[in-house]
Amino acid sequence: MTTFAADGGPRRIPALDLELAWEPVPGPQAVAGEPRLGAAPIAELPGLEVGVWGHTAGTSTDVEADEVFVVLAGRATITFEDGSELRVGPGDVGVLPPGAATRWTVHEELRKVYVIRTGA
Repeated sequence: MTTFAADGGPRRIPALDLELAWEPVPGPQAVAGEPRLGAAPIAELPGLEVGVWGHTAGTSTDVEADEVFVVLAGRATITFEDGSELRVGPGDVGVLPPGAATRWTVHEELRKVYVIRTGA
């Protein structure tokens, strides 16, 4: 996967309209409601993964990667083990430390563009 179109040129990605592959949140990670997760990878660069991710309304838990994201739509509260919170909405940039245990309470279907450090 690259960040360029098939002809080698740049491309525009309509992130709000991008088709995501939706799946139910795995059993023990689904805390409230019937949340679903969706994702669409955009690019793999040396040491980085870039994509669009979505979470329907509901609550789930996760263990985070080393990530920076920009919320495109929706609202959520991300709660960390120590009780601290990030409340995010459209236009917000979030930074998640690797290994952080989180609880995502999604109030309105969330869509974000993410960049994850993969280590290479």
